[in-house]
Amino acid sequence: MDWAQLFNGFHGRIGRQSFWIGMGVLAVAEIVAHLFTEQFQGDRLSAIVDLAFTYPELAVAIKRAHDRDLPLWLLGIFFGGGALLDLLTVLGWAGSDETPSMLSLAIAVPFTVFGLALLIELGFRRGTVGPNQYGPDPIANT
Repeated sequence: MDWAQLFNGFHGRIGRQSFWIGMGVLAVAEIVAHLFTEQFQGDRLSAIVDLAFTYPELAVAIKRAHDRDLPLWLLGIFFGGGALLDLLTVLGWAGSDETPSMLSLAIAVPFTVFGLALLIELGFRRGTVGPNQYGPDPIANT
């Protein structure tokens, strides 16, 4: 597995196994980074860390969406919503964990439902059988 291509490239296709491995590695690294940053700065620095992990997460998701032959605007909505929530947190407009702002709730609730649907679509459904416009079938190459 080419880790640099997995986390930095936006071309080609990956199968479900590579998707889960990539997202798992990113999730562990992000959780460790969040635990570290919350000790020093709290929610604002944690939101900045979340923004830093958006790029590699997007790279993995785009390649998986290519395999599923999904329109990339779906990922744009999802990652844009996440970036907007992080921006609200950095600016101090998201409220607190106990009393979140109505704006952050109006974004977070549909964002969560959409995220779960996207996770099912990318993580559990078989990719396009055979080659598509993004490249050869990653399962056929193994």
